Amino acid sequence: MTNARRWPLTKTIDVEIYGQRYAISSDADEGYVRRLAHFIDDQMRRVAEGMNTTTPSRLAVLTAFNLAHQLFELEKKRVQGEADVERRMMSLMASIEEEVPTSLFR
Repeated sequence: MTNARRWPLTKTIDVEIYGQRYAISSDADEGYVRRLAHFIDDQMRRVAEGMNTTTPSRLAVLTAFNLAHQLFELEKKRVQGEADVERRMMSLMASIEEEVPTSLFR
């Protein structure tokens, strides 16, 4: 009997982000990793458009800050959406209870 461990198979995927090459080790699908790299590259280029000059590390931090802001805003909308669904559900349940005779529930 072999003592084989079940570790995910990781592979190295070469990507380019803002003119720099990176070797990403991941067990994720290669296409997905490349999509992420392309997305980050696009975001960095958008941030750079509004700047005269900057260092790549400063640009990366500003891009990360913008992405974190977007993430927080989406999370806030998700929580608000869940609260709206809960409120509507409670309203519908109250309406149903008003319309349906209670004798049906006994």
